[in-house]
Amino acid sequence: MADAALRLTTLAEDLLGTPLPVRLRAWDGSEAGPTGGPVLIINQRRALRRLLWKPGELGLARAWVAGEIDVEGDLYDTLDRLAGLIWERGGDDAAVHPVRDPKLRAAAKALVKLAGPWPPPAPPAEEMRRRTGPLHTKRRDKEAISHHYDVGNDFYELVLGPSMVYSCAYWSENGTLEEAQRDKLDLICRKLGLKEGDRLLDVGCGWGSMAIHAAKEYGAEVVGVTLSREQAAYARKRIAEEGLADRIEIRVQDYRDVKDGPFDAISSIGMAEHVGSVRYRQYADTLFALLKPGGRLLNHQIARRPERDEAAYKVDEFIDAYVFPDGELAPVGRTVTLLEEAGLEVRDVEVIREHYARTLREWVANLEARWNEAVRLSSPGRARIWRLYMAASAVSFERNRIGVNQILAVKTPESGTSGVNLRPRAWTEVAKA
Repeated sequence: MADAALRLTTLAEDLLGTPLPVRLRAWDGSEAGPTGGPVLIINQRRALRRLLWKPGELGLARAWVAGEIDVEGDLYDTLDRLAGLIWERGGDDAAVHPVRDPKLRAAAKALVKLAGPWPPPAPPAEEMRRRTGPLHTKRRDKEAISHHYDVGNDFYELVLGPSMVYSCAYWSENGTLEEAQRDKLDLICRKLGLKEGDRLLDVGCGWGSMAIHAAKEYGAEVVGVTLSREQAAYARKRIAEEGLADRIEIRVQDYRDVKDGPFDAISSIGMAEHVGSVRYRQYADTLFALLKPGGRLLNHQIARRPERDEAAYKVDEFIDAYVFPDGELAPVGRTVTLLEEAGLEVRDVEVIREHYARTLREWVANLEARWNEAVRLSSPGRARIWRLYMAASAVSFERNRIGVNQILAVKTPESGTSGVNLRPRAWTEVAKA
């Protein structure tokens, strides 16, 4: 008799102490749980061994990447329903320890028996192996960036679309992803007050979109730095095709090694998440030193909600292992404080959280529409990573679990003349013609 789903549902509810929010379908074809919603499919029972070995998020992530679990129905709805059991419950530290409760101990033993022969399978090949040594050395940061970005420019073209901008777009009520990304780049240029001949440093320049926009539309002289060789090669090709090689220089260089300031402006778009708490003050100090007096910094950065005990903050296991190794999020207030401690004057903070949720849904739609091609360009596991990562992130932005902010700061001179308009939101009122 096929009853694996019912047994799993019963065991899971005993261990978790709460009803499962989704229906289960097991490898033997059986189903159990609530109807009328999404179905979590366990294709292979070895997925259970992964969960027993790494309870919580990392075990589920490994099973997902390996194709041992899947979802039938709305992926966003599934992730939202499971969030209370995974992300909001925690990882290994929140795992059930049933040794003191006979009922839970019996349920755990039954789950072990159902999971099949030990040990668990090896982690999928796409997982970044645990790194040793100090966080955020130049070498370690370069390895982490390569893991995330050097997976093929063709794959990123498929996901991001023609704009090749890998950060939150800036949406109007209607409009395409490409239009929203252009509006974001233009908004940043206006916040920075760019004009003909200004020197702009684009930290974490990606595939060159910000550099091209600033040079082409505002006449800026741009230096873009990235740790990804694939990004740099792609950006240089685009720049040559646009005839802007005399205005833009792309370097494979750590921002800490930039020595040819001062710059009139610095843009840091979706890069500071890689910096890490142990290096953030150094990041702020470095950018402050690279700005001329009166120069502006636009820091576009994802933020998390503050913890009651900040020392208890832990990096997301799935993101750390498969997406952004060593990446860290900070509350926006902490970021503002560190920028000001470095000597910058923060003049404006704009919250664009909902814009990122919409951007991510567009990227997921791009990926799903060309799924077979995405798998061919990367791997089945890599494509599954990106689908889960982007969909889960969209839900997190929508539910205010994380946010994204643009922080405008000025290296205000001793005279106190910031150069910022008396109506600092003027850039949102009149777009550049």
